[in-house]
Amino acid sequence: MLRTLKPSALEDRAMSDPLVLIPARLAALRLPNKPLAEIAGEPMIVHVWRRAVEAGIGPVAVATDAQEIAEAVARAGGQAVMTRSDHASGSDRIFEAVEKLDPEGRHDVVVNVQGDLPTIDPAAIAASIAPLSDGDVDLATLVAVIQREEERTNPNVVKMVGSQVSPGRFRALYFTRATAPYGDGPLYHHIGLYAYRRKALQRFVGLKPSPLELREKLEQLRALEAGMRIDAVLVDDVPLGVDTPHDLERAREIIAARASDPKVASTFHSRGPSGR
Repeated sequence: MLRTLKPSALEDRAMSDPLVLIPARLAALRLPNKPLAEIAGEPMIVHVWRRAVEAGIGPVAVATDAQEIAEAVARAGGQAVMTRSDHASGSDRIFEAVEKLDPEGRHDVVVNVQGDLPTIDPAAIAASIAPLSDGDVDLATLVAVIQREEERTNPNVVKMVGSQVSPGRFRALYFTRATAPYGDGPLYHHIGLYAYRRKALQRFVGLKPSPLELREKLEQLRALEAGMRIDAVLVDDVPLGVDTPHDLERAREIIAARASDPKVASTFHSRGPSGR
């Protein structure tokens, strides 16, 4: 069973006990053994685990099919759960993990933090659960305003098209690799971090891949096509996703700068999330 961490004020909302899970595997092609890549003397997955713990919204565990990852997390004082190696996506992996860790169903919100975001702001993780205080919302995610002109047309930068429901919060209508919506106004870069109602996660992993999901190669479209509601929280910037050796060097620079000056904020931007 999960260790009990001190609950935060955010847990006093309409939801109870969020559980944060970080899917991780070793099968990256562009950066072999990516979760174990060294950053400031620790594996990258440990940095992600620390950021999730710092968010303070609930217990944190790493879901993995690799014993090496589990051992690295355990050495840092964290918790890992072993999962099957044949999962098609991180969503499938975290569903298996939550069922193993919490068979009683005490945790009704599951936050999926990608294991390649070592510089993510813990406040952004915490912000992701806020829309779930609205009972009509099935999933919540994050977006940031696109600042760089070249990112507006980059298909690797996934855009969220949505309607604002309150300051800093949107109801997502579509996600696309195209430049959308058309016309004047901001474009929003989708950040691939999700907070699910547990029942919504169970429903989601039971759905077959949808036509638009397959066309755009964006997993979240499966939820929209099934009529599930996704709300997005606006955050200041996009965390660096580590996919290549160059990304890894940038992450090392950011972590080193933060270690020497904790007030240093990351202004680095990364590739668009892949909807894993």
